[in-house]
Amino acid sequence: MSNFIDYVKIHCRSGRGGAGSRYMRREKYIAQGGPAGGDGGRGGHIILKGNAQLWTLLHLKYQKHIKAEHGEPGGKNQMTGREGEDVFLEVPVGTIIRDAETGEFIAEISEDGQEEILLEGGKGGRGNVHFKSATNQAPQYAQPGIPEKEGWFVLELKILADVGLVGFPNAGKSTLLSVVSAAKPEIADYPFTTLTPNLGIVSYRDHKSFIMADIPGIIEGAHEGKGLGLRFLRHIERNSLLLFLVPADADDIHKEYKILVNELLQYNPDLGDKPRILVISKSDMLDEELKDEIRKDLPDLPYCFISSVAQKGLMELKDLIWERLQ
Repeated sequence: MSNFIDYVKIHCRSGRGGAGSRYMRREKYIAQGGPAGGDGGRGGHIILKGNAQLWTLLHLKYQKHIKAEHGEPGGKNQMTGREGEDVFLEVPVGTIIRDAETGEFIAEISEDGQEEILLEGGKGGRGNVHFKSATNQAPQYAQPGIPEKEGWFVLELKILADVGLVGFPNAGKSTLLSVVSAAKPEIADYPFTTLTPNLGIVSYRDHKSFIMADIPGIIEGAHEGKGLGLRFLRHIERNSLLLFLVPADADDIHKEYKILVNELLQYNPDLGDKPRILVISKSDMLDEELKDEIRKDLPDLPYCFISSVAQKGLMELKDLIWERLQ
């Protein structure tokens, strides 16, 4: 089973607030002992926290029910009850949280260390000392704690990368990632080798670098859920730049590019605003004459001929990527 889990549904419950105390002082040396009940403690929060070292939601897959601690009731002599312990759920950067019932967006974790309270713990009730007045010197009343909150939530991971590789299965995306970065994706000459997104850090001139994501192959109809479909299209939403990879031996490079663009736009029209580069892979089989023929029919956007296996055109591609990212 793959360790890459990018979607989980969990049930969370915060802690309820502790009840306030109705304690009355009863010391023998104080004739009219007044109210001295302490406040209840706050219930524990459920808090989401970004962790840049995590890359999957696997750790939450088997932890379906998450509960925070209840607050303790107030004590005598105005002693406040202990607060319930907060529960911190660490999630990868790029995690989006929605209400499972309504689909409503709740929060997005986009930075390492970022914290978002998913469910607040109930406030502790106030003790009877707060309700003493000129007309009621010995109130027997204290507030109960505020109840806990609970609900089902969906956590969805969208990979954060500078460059997303878009192409049909077997276009050469994994091979490109493996030669320009230290990533070691599984590579073979058959469709859908890549079943999980792979990330690689690509070194550039003067110790600069950028992150490239190999998104599993799109097929025509992916926006309707065909192939690996919608499961991976969401990762493309988070990339700054889209690299369309079409192999040199494709029947019609321009047409293949248009199908890929159409799948993305059908899924999310906003993807049309992202900068794009067209990369013709497996170009070691082309001479200049063939390249000139191909150029005549290319769409109007920056393009580059490369061969990952022969390691040709890779520096030119990095320059083009860096220029577009800036």
